[in-house]
Amino acid sequence: MTLAEEFKSRNFSIYGQWIGVLCIFLCFALGIANIFHLHLVILFSVICLVSSFVIIFIEIPLLLRICPTSSAFDAFIRRFTTNYMRAAIYFVMSAIQFVSIIAMPTSLIAAAVLLLLASLCYLLAGVKGQGFVGSKTLGGHGVAQMIV
Repeated sequence: MTLAEEFKSRNFSIYGQWIGVLCIFLCFALGIANIFHLHLVILFSVICLVSSFVIIFIEIPLLLRICPTSSAFDAFIRRFTTNYMRAAIYFVMSAIQFVSIIAMPTSLIAAAVLLLLASLCYLLAGVKGQGFVGSKTLGGHGVAQMIV
């Protein structure tokens, strides 16, 4: 299945996964950009940076096979294989970034909005009864077995 065919499938888990990939870059960039505030925002920017690395392993399953990680971390990441669990983790990460507004309104709001959008896509996929479908471009089903 090509990337265009994946988007035409109207499976919201595919949309959520690709929005998640955008979240990786956005959380990383905004985490670094906001870490230089001399304010409580530093804490939220570090959380945003950590979120970007967690999302990398959630959305690109191939990395769990090629990166040396602990078994506890692998077990944590493998919890997020269903649409509802992914919606929950994205919602929690989004809520944390929205709370950063209390400390100081910064560009972390953009990360919060995009994380919320990914959460809504996964939630919509779950509500519509669509099974989780990983993008083959990102190392979905079948790709990880090819490198073993």
